[in-house]
Amino acid sequence: MKKTFTVKNLIMIAITAAVITVCSWITVPFFTIPFTMQTFAVFFALKFLGGRDGLISILVYTLLGAVGVPVFSGFGAGFGVLAGPTGGYIAGFTLCAALYLACGRFTKKSALREDAVLLLGLLLCYGFGTVWFVKVMNDGGAATTFWGALSACVLPFVAPDIVKLVLAHILAARLKKARF
Repeated sequence: MKKTFTVKNLIMIAITAAVITVCSWITVPFFTIPFTMQTFAVFFALKFLGGRDGLISILVYTLLGAVGVPVFSGFGAGFGVLAGPTGGYIAGFTLCAALYLACGRFTKKSALREDAVLLLGLLLCYGFGTVWFVKVMNDGGAATTFWGALSACVLPFVAPDIVKLVLAHILAARLKKARF
């Protein structure tokens, strides 16, 4: 386990936070929740950098958005985005990363286990984000049920998110071999 940060670690964390940002800007506003490549970038950050540095890159991305840098989907920024209907999904990225880090410390490493943990993290992200979405929408006067939110905000994304996980797995594995 790495205990200190090197300049290389910090540079890779910054680059990966930038990759998450660019992937969040790739948006298809087709559903209630926009289709983006954020989940791909989150999976990639964790697979490529590992739990600790991947979590930090996700936190950097989230904190940049919270202080007003337009890093979120649709060039959104500010605490209002995090407190809004989709903010729970953004917070869910951190939960996914924390789970990945915790499981990486307590389980034997294998690509299949890592991918299984990322799928569990994705479910955690979906669950937290959906509960958040329902709360914010209901507090705002738009009566929304958990199942209605799940069918609008999660179900259309399950298959694409699994494809994103596979692509992140492949890309991270290839880049790790070429890493300087």
